[in-house]
Amino acid sequence: MHVFLTGGSGYVGRALLTRLVADGHRVSALARSDAAAARVAPAGAYVVRGDLADLAVLRAAAADADVVVHTAVDYTDPDMGPLEEKALDALLGHGRVVYTSSTLVYGDTGDRRATEDAPVAADGVQPFKVDGERRVLAEGGLVLRPGLVFGDGGSSMIGGMLAGARESGTSTYVGDGANAWSAVHVGDLVELYALVLARPLEGVVLNAVAHPAPTMLELATAVGEATGTPAVSVPVERARETMGAFADQLTRSLVVDSSRATALVGWRPQGPGLLEDITTGSYAAL
Repeated sequence: MHVFLTGGSGYVGRALLTRLVADGHRVSALARSDAAAARVAPAGAYVVRGDLADLAVLRAAAADADVVVHTAVDYTDPDMGPLEEKALDALLGHGRVVYTSSTLVYGDTGDRRATEDAPVAADGVQPFKVDGERRVLAEGGLVLRPGLVFGDGGSSMIGGMLAGARESGTSTYVGDGANAWSAVHVGDLVELYALVLARPLEGVVLNAVAHPAPTMLELATAVGEATGTPAVSVPVERARETMGAFADQLTRSLVVDSSRATALVGWRPQGPGLLEDITTGSYAAL
């Protein structure tokens, strides 16, 4: 199978690229810089020079592939929404698309474990992902909603928590820390991509998380154990000063159910849990 991959030099995309090549797929990977090209080429991909703003490049690469897997994203870029909207104009309409979304589209799951049929929050912290999902599903594509992705020493959120604890001397969490977030090891997530690529699913959304979901207090405590720092609560008002609206998200629960992925493609997460990986696994090894 010929796969056109966006985000192949990123955390999830690089792991996926390695797996796709190992599985015998021909992979074309978008690379917006010399550094990105130097990361994807040794992994066995054909380099497509350009970025999400190069619509002609995207259109040609998507038309030449059997399937497009879209993992490229920069949540720190305030223009990411309009950029992805135009990129999808180019990527859709040529064949199958596997779109990477996030469980953050749920907003707050409260005390329930949300299935893929639960309503999404169009006014949440990632509204452009809600719109992207809608467009991909309308074209018969497939949407994956990973939880907090971790493992192999990666993840900007876990890395930021560890670095912040080392620098400040405290491992912080917002509010009482009782809210939980579902997470998924990057190796398990890559396995799910491989499984869905092998099956012609159309118009389907799949959550991608392992169980159980750690609370924010448990997560901060694990980070504290790894860095030798105490876990300390920060009031949401103070957290907003540095994190903006995302501070409120860190007081909400994001607990979802992945049984649909198990039922449809036989996905069963096997990787270590998030807390274990922080205290004794890949993050501890760093």
